[in-house]
Amino acid sequence: MAAGNRQPSATGNVLRHVIEAWALVGGVVLIGVVLVNAFSLSSLILAGRPFPGDFEIVEVGVAVSVFCFLPYCQVTGANVTADIFTSGAGPRTLAVLSTAASIVASAFAVFLLWRMYEGFLDFRLYEETTAIYQFPIWIAYVPILVSIALLIVASLMSLADALAGRATQESAEL
Repeated sequence: MAAGNRQPSATGNVLRHVIEAWALVGGVVLIGVVLVNAFSLSSLILAGRPFPGDFEIVEVGVAVSVFCFLPYCQVTGANVTADIFTSGAGPRTLAVLSTAASIVASAFAVFLLWRMYEGFLDFRLYEETTAIYQFPIWIAYVPILVSIALLIVASLMSLADALAGRATQESAEL
């Protein structure tokens, strides 16, 4: 059975659905950011005053939404790739590169979770807030940390898929 035809486990399906739902949450947040910008621009044009603190909402909302999309990009293979360098590569080389990329993505996600968690603790400890709304910055870290944890899961799922593809390719060559 080829790696592309491999059926994911029930757990894998549940995790993929969770990751897809989390990306949709990021999309809803991003739509909210767009609406805040539209409202702010409209109030500037119509009333001569922009919506106060719109930049704070945009800053937090875009950060949260971008992190929400990362696990989905990883699990669907939609991250940036340099296909021009691998267009002539064979399936075995592609499987090795995919495995290496998944290992690097997993390691980076673990490192990112560690450092972002430390930042979260610092913002909680020092109770930093935004300038206008006095919104506690640490609250934005909560969905970001969830996103990074899901990125680790997605990276490990990609690694498992890459290893299964490599094993299938090697057994086909024997």
